[in-house]
Amino acid sequence: MKNIIIVTALSLCLGACASARDERMGQGALIGGAGGAIIGGVASGTAGGAIIGGVAGAAVGAVAADMTRSHRHSRCYYSEYYQRRVCRNR
Repeated sequence: MKNIIIVTALSLCLGACASARDERMGQGALIGGAGGAIIGGVASGTAGGAIIGGVAGAAVGAVAADMTRSHRHSRCYYSEYYQRRVCRNR
């Protein structure tokens, strides 16, 4: 019981360190894995097909989520005209 509590606490600590990119990739993997498992299970009619489809879908989902994220970088400065901080995307 003590080991389960320690592992759970460590997992929660590591999960809190995720960046926005990591969260996006995790969500893509989750959606892709679920879709792949459904398609693989229906297409093959076996649990093995669902597992293979889920793994493949998770990999494709994570990569697709990372490739479709915004790559824009902004440059921020203080504008005397607007009297506030202004950020421009490049």
